[in-house]
Amino acid sequence: MTKPKIAYTCTECGSMSPKWSGQCGDCEAWNSLTEVAITKPSTEQHPRFKGYAGEEAAVMELSAVPTTAESRLSSGLSELDRVLGGGLVTGSAILIGGDPGIGKSTVLLQTLSNLGGQCPALYVTGEESLQQIKLRAERLGVPDFKLNLLAETSVERILEIAAKQKPQIIVVDSIQTMYTELLQSAPGSVGQVRESAAQLVRYAKQTGTALFLVGHVTKEGTLAGPRVLEHMVDTVLYFEGDRDSRFRVIRAVKNRFGAVNELGVFAMTDRGLKEVSNPSAIFLSRYADPVAGSVVMVTWEGSRPMLIEVQALVDESHLANPRRVTVGLEQNRLALALAVLHRHCGVVTYNQDVFVNIVGGVRVSETAADLAMLLAVVSSLKNKPLPNDLVVFGEVGLAGEIRPVQSGQERLKEAVKHGFKRAIIPQGNAPKTPIDGMEIIAVKRLHEALL
Repeated sequence: MTKPKIAYTCTECGSMSPKWSGQCGDCEAWNSLTEVAITKPSTEQHPRFKGYAGEEAAVMELSAVPTTAESRLSSGLSELDRVLGGGLVTGSAILIGGDPGIGKSTVLLQTLSNLGGQCPALYVTGEESLQQIKLRAERLGVPDFKLNLLAETSVERILEIAAKQKPQIIVVDSIQTMYTELLQSAPGSVGQVRESAAQLVRYAKQTGTALFLVGHVTKEGTLAGPRVLEHMVDTVLYFEGDRDSRFRVIRAVKNRFGAVNELGVFAMTDRGLKEVSNPSAIFLSRYADPVAGSVVMVTWEGSRPMLIEVQALVDESHLANPRRVTVGLEQNRLALALAVLHRHCGVVTYNQDVFVNIVGGVRVSETAADLAMLLAVVSSLKNKPLPNDLVVFGEVGLAGEIRPVQSGQERLKEAVKHGFKRAIIPQGNAPKTPIDGMEIIAVKRLHEALL
């Protein structure tokens, strides 16, 4: 077998160079050249030039394409099945990212344990020894079952063993430690991560094997390596939450087989991750007396509503530029909302430090948190507590209007189920028929909600 040629391509403009240099000669970007392998396809290795999934490429009309039901396999963890869209899909590639020690390897080992002897599985580790995996399984109380372990970092060797073992599930922990012999760069480089993932995903599609890829994250919280890695796989899952916290959250940011932004909540114990059947209850702080700067909102995560507590602290600032700090919310959204609050309601915060926090380490990205955030800010500024039985949601526009949000009725039903008796919501989300035990306050403008 002839050795493949090596070239270097620019990640910014796509130009190719025969040798590496610190700066791209076309777009003049620094440190953007990455190593790629140039191989010529041969008809002997690839008969009739089969496609990515191992089938011969052919043109077919849309009406002639057969529709078959997706065969799913339950992972044994209902919260993980929810995030995956109902279970593992045959031939799917799933990328799981998160901080070190947050529980990625633990949840995968528990998943393989729950599957038991239902299907053969192969756990490939490139970071730990087989003895370390055995010790973790004993610590988690995982029963002895038929699970094949492999300590290997060469993709070619892994695929060779997988072709003999024929597992239905493969776990690769982690993709940053894998390397392919087609490239000369070190494991973890952009080229190695991309080419290694491409070979593993191609094998999964051709054989119908469910593939789990574990990935590290950067300081910014994004997956380390090339951005194209997220485009190769079918599902991208992120672990959220502080490692010091007891709770862990898995969020689906991409899913070809289910809802995007779906959320699964787990509790970390000495026996591994345990499912939280009622996530709304763990994110609420039930105070005996009302507290200023605290309000409960209903957010929509994936396919279900969730109650979370929004806390705000407003204090006099002695700085030239008062601070705007958010935890779990977008900071620019807070600055925008404070400008609307000043312009349309006359509430001054330009000489105040404003801190906003989402209890429980959850990240809220939807605009339905605007109204709850501003009510918490005004409550802290004026030191006037809001009622404990009040729930709030709604989007605030630049003109001071309160815009409706999706699934308003389902949000209200979730609030009633947890004992809330009053709700401030947009006029567009007002129910047509009264809800038993719930007083609805529908508002059109921001100043109406502050009265």
